[in-house]
Amino acid sequence: MVACALTIAGSDSGGGAGIQADLKTFSALGVYGASVITAVTAQNTRAVTDVHPVPDATVAAQIAAVLDDIRVDAVKIGMLGDARLIETVAEALEGYAGPVVLDPVMVAKSGARLLPEDARAALIAHLLPRADLLTPNLPEAAALLSCAEACDDFEMQDQGARLCDMGARAVLMKGGHGAGATCTDWLIADGVTRLDAPRIVTRNTHGTGCTLSSAIAAGLAKGLPLGQAVAAAHGWLHRAIRAADTLGIGHGHGPVHHFHEVWT
Repeated sequence: MVACALTIAGSDSGGGAGIQADLKTFSALGVYGASVITAVTAQNTRAVTDVHPVPDATVAAQIAAVLDDIRVDAVKIGMLGDARLIETVAEALEGYAGPVVLDPVMVAKSGARLLPEDARAALIAHLLPRADLLTPNLPEAAALLSCAEACDDFEMQDQGARLCDMGARAVLMKGGHGAGATCTDWLIADGVTRLDAPRIVTRNTHGTGCTLSSAIAAGLAKGLPLGQAVAAAHGWLHRAIRAADTLGIGHGHGPVHHFHEVWT
């Protein structure tokens, strides 16, 4: 039977992030994708112009419908807009025993906070302990810890360890918001693993966080150990970013090329 992964996230009408990026990633990596939509957004490569949250009961019903019928080998959680929805998702997943990858969508590229304080507290209380892997970027890790953003490798490792102490089983600290010729991620799990990649100069990086967490979930769904799933996803995303400029989608920050290994 084919591996199956479930994404719980918002919809991106521009197709570069959220549910659309997750399903493209699953398909590109040979995993069947099921989805639960938490919000409908009106957006393109330049801006988000409207957000319509899906009612909590409908989100819970979507999760129940999928889990009642389809064998789900891994779950990826993305955009959750408020505290009650976070609690709803946590409750709906109580009987699920597979791995969960939590991508804490908390800070927009503009720096604006996407989650109110009570939602941050709910995320920490209800979903962090459920996460087999938490995948924050530097602003998101700082927001979760109520501290300044990490400025070097030592601070990234320290913040990752502190997030593990708060309940996550493992943390991938993403260095995409850093500076320098090399982009460094740190996986804090049983030990500490450094993942380096040359930083690619491109404006087409929309959806990289969604794509990376989904690629990791795809690897876990196929039975890879966490470290192998993270390393494979890290390399695959680097190639997807490297091919992004060949797409020519939109006039702003375009998507990565999810199907770079299939067509150009």
